[in-house]
Amino acid sequence: MNGNTPYAGPNTPDVALSSAQHRALRESLSRIASRTREFLPDEYTVGSEVNQGSNGPQATVAVRPPVGNPVSAGFTPDFDEGDADLIPPAERDEVARGLAASAALQVKVALANADIDPPAR
Repeated sequence: MNGNTPYAGPNTPDVALSSAQHRALRESLSRIASRTREFLPDEYTVGSEVNQGSNGPQATVAVRPPVGNPVSAGFTPDFDEGDADLIPPAERDEVARGLAASAALQVKVALANADIDPPAR
């Protein structure tokens, strides 16, 4: 009976991004991705995207290491503040460092589980 009433499901407002907000969000994500690339070798792939989720716009930055599982960080931006810079610089650096560290850890875990002898000690 829960799914067949007009009141079923989440009551979330439909939040659409203006072109200026979308551009600002893409710029913030681009800065995070660029900063993450600075911490990692070229073998790591870093990307970002903006999607419309069920709770509004969703922003994601992801890293695919050469081996191991990919890691990502997701954001739900808050546009109420009217701030042109949606993700502050200190938070961008923190996210970039965290993504880089997590991606490096994924490689370490994957190599530890593969029983590969290291080439040097």
